[in-house]
Amino acid sequence: MTYWETASMPVYSSLTHALAEALVDVLWFIEGCDDEQMDPDDAVKVLEGVGHLVSKLSSGQRSEFVDLLRTMAEAESDSARRGFLEGFGLLDDAV
Repeated sequence: MTYWETASMPVYSSLTHALAEALVDVLWFIEGCDDEQMDPDDAVKVLEGVGHLVSKLSSGQRSEFVDLLRTMAEAESDSARRGFLEGFGLLDDAV
């Protein structure tokens, strides 16, 4: 049995919310990797790719994403992960 089969999976209000959660999980994993787990150059490429994707979102999509990040940060009980969510930089730029 894998982690995903045994973990209690929350029900999300939308596909967008589920995908935002998955994206944050991947980025959180990459952020926490040391050089033996993941090549630093590959990690930077992934992070830059996500940054590029986010920069291409429409205003409405970006607003929705920022709202989801804010909701996720407010609900996060792990202070390090909450800081990571808040550190996306998008929340500071939100209108």
